[in-house]
Amino acid sequence: QVPLVESGGGSVQAGGSLSLSCAASGDTSSLYCMGWFRQAPGKEREGVATFNTRAGSVYYTDSVKDRFTISHNNARDTLYLTMNNLKPEDTAMYYCAADPRPLLSCRGLYCYCESRGDYNYWGQGTQVIVSS
Repeated sequence: QVPLVESGGGSVQAGGSLSLSCAASGDTSSLYCMGWFRQAPGKEREGVATFNTRAGSVYYTDSVKDRFTISHNNARDTLYLTMNNLKPEDTAMYYCAADPRPLLSCRGLYCYCESRGDYNYWGQGTQVIVSS
Protein backbone atom coordinates (compact mmCIF):
# COMPACT_ATOMS: atom_id res chain seq x y z
CA GLN A 1 0.00 0.00 0.00
CA VAL A 2 1.01 3.57 -0.66
CA PRO A 3 -0.93 6.12 1.36
CA LEU A 4 -1.25 9.49 -0.33
CA VAL A 5 -2.02 12.68 1.54
CA GLU A 6 -2.91 15.87 -0.31
CA SER A 7 -2.63 19.38 1.05
CA GLY A 8 -2.70 22.95 -0.16
CA GLY A 9 -6.25 23.41 -1.37
CA GLY A 10 -8.28 26.47 -0.51
CA SER A 11 -10.27 29.38 -1.85
CA VAL A 12 -8.87 31.97 -4.20
CA GLN A 13 -10.15 34.60 -6.57
CA ALA A 14 -9.92 34.18 -10.31
CA GLY A 15 -6.44 34.93 -11.54
CA GLY A 16 -4.88 33.77 -8.31
CA SER A 17 -2.56 30.86 -7.58
CA LEU A 18 -2.49 27.77 -5.40
CA SER A 19 -0.01 24.97 -4.91
CA LEU A 20 -1.05 21.45 -4.05
CA SER A 21 1.18 18.80 -2.48
CA CYS A 22 0.80 15.05 -2.31
CA ALA A 23 2.97 13.20 0.17
CA ALA A 24 3.44 9.50 -0.48
CA SER A 25 4.57 6.95 2.08
CA GLY A 26 5.11 3.23 2.22
CA ASP A 27 6.53 1.45 -0.83
CA THR A 28 7.12 4.63 -2.81
CA SER A 29 10.02 3.18 -4.80
CA SER A 30 7.52 1.00 -6.65
CA LEU A 31 5.59 3.94 -8.04
CA TYR A 32 5.83 4.53 -11.77
CA CYS A 33 3.02 6.95 -12.59
CA MET A 34 1.62 9.73 -10.44
CA GLY A 35 -0.98 12.29 -11.27
CA TRP A 36 -3.53 14.86 -10.28
CA PHE A 37 -7.19 14.39 -11.02
CA ARG A 38 -10.18 16.56 -10.24
CA GLN A 39 -13.91 16.20 -9.95
CA ALA A 40 -16.33 19.10 -9.99
CA PRO A 41 -19.89 18.76 -8.66
CA GLY A 42 -22.06 16.96 -11.17
CA LYS A 43 -19.15 16.14 -13.45
CA GLU A 44 -16.99 13.12 -14.08
CA ARG A 45 -13.50 12.92 -12.72
CA GLU A 46 -10.86 14.11 -15.17
CA GLY A 47 -7.12 13.78 -15.35
CA VAL A 48 -5.42 17.15 -14.92
CA ALA A 49 -1.72 16.32 -15.09
CA THR A 50 0.48 13.26 -14.81
CA PHE A 51 4.13 12.56 -14.05
CA ASN A 52 6.26 9.66 -15.24
CA THR A 53 8.64 9.13 -12.31
CA ARG A 54 11.08 7.10 -14.42
CA ALA A 55 11.47 9.52 -17.32
CA GLY A 56 10.24 12.79 -15.85
CA SER A 57 7.79 13.21 -18.70
CA VAL A 58 4.55 15.04 -18.05
CA TYR A 59 1.06 15.34 -19.44
CA TYR A 60 -1.48 18.14 -19.08
CA THR A 61 -5.07 18.25 -20.13
CA ASP A 62 -5.66 21.04 -22.63
CA SER A 63 -7.63 23.27 -20.28
CA VAL A 64 -4.70 23.69 -17.86
CA LYS A 65 -1.75 23.89 -20.25
CA ASP A 66 0.41 26.96 -19.67
CA ARG A 67 -1.29 27.54 -16.30
CA PHE A 68 -0.53 24.43 -14.22
CA THR A 69 2.82 22.78 -13.55
CA ILE A 70 3.28 19.27 -12.17
CA SER A 71 6.53 18.34 -10.48
CA HIS A 72 7.94 15.62 -8.29
CA ASN A 73 10.52 15.62 -5.53
CA ASN A 74 11.91 12.11 -5.43
CA ALA A 75 13.82 12.60 -2.18
CA ARG A 76 10.67 13.78 -0.40
CA ASP A 77 8.32 11.37 -2.17
CA THR A 78 6.08 14.33 -2.88
CA LEU A 79 4.11 15.31 -5.96
CA TYR A 80 3.22 18.95 -6.54
CA LEU A 81 0.77 20.86 -8.67
CA THR A 82 1.34 24.58 -9.06
CA MET A 83 -1.74 26.31 -10.37
CA ASN A 84 -1.58 29.84 -11.76
CA ASN A 85 -4.18 32.08 -13.34
CA LEU A 86 -6.93 30.03 -11.78
CA LYS A 87 -10.41 30.19 -13.29
CA PRO A 88 -13.81 29.48 -11.74
CA GLU A 89 -14.02 26.35 -13.90
CA ASP A 90 -11.00 24.98 -12.02
CA THR A 91 -13.19 24.65 -8.94
CA ALA A 92 -13.20 20.98 -7.94
CA MET A 93 -11.98 18.40 -5.50
CA TYR A 94 -8.42 17.57 -6.48
CA TYR A 95 -7.07 14.08 -5.96
CA CYS A 96 -3.57 12.70 -6.10
CA ALA A 97 -3.14 9.22 -7.56
CA ALA A 98 -0.28 6.81 -8.06
CA ASP A 99 0.37 3.42 -9.60
CA PRO A 100 3.32 1.01 -9.85
CA ARG A 101 2.42 0.07 -13.41
CA PRO A 102 3.73 1.87 -16.49
CA LEU A 103 0.37 3.29 -17.60
CA LEU A 104 1.96 4.91 -20.61
CA SER A 105 1.03 6.47 -23.88
CA CYS A 106 3.81 7.37 -26.29
CA ARG A 107 4.22 9.95 -28.99
CA GLY A 108 7.35 8.76 -30.70
CA LEU A 109 9.98 8.50 -28.00
CA TYR A 110 8.05 10.69 -25.54
CA CYS A 111 6.13 8.45 -23.18
CA TYR A 112 3.87 9.96 -20.56
CA CYS A 113 1.54 8.52 -17.98
CA GLU A 114 -2.06 8.29 -19.03
CA SER A 115 -4.71 10.53 -17.60
CA ARG A 116 -7.42 7.90 -17.35
CA GLY A 117 -8.41 7.19 -13.79
CA ASP A 118 -7.14 3.60 -13.66
CA TYR A 119 -4.67 4.21 -10.83
CA ASN A 120 -4.29 1.91 -7.83
CA TYR A 121 -3.69 4.41 -5.06
CA TRP A 122 -5.72 7.52 -4.31
CA GLY A 123 -5.61 10.29 -1.75
CA GLN A 124 -8.63 11.69 0.05
CA GLY A 125 -8.68 14.88 -1.98
CA THR A 126 -8.28 18.57 -1.32
CA GLN A 127 -10.85 21.19 -2.27
CA VAL A 128 -10.05 24.06 -4.60
CA ILE A 129 -12.57 26.88 -4.95
CA VAL A 130 -12.06 29.70 -7.41
CA SER A 131 -14.44 32.64 -7.21
CA SER A 132 -15.06 35.11 -9.99
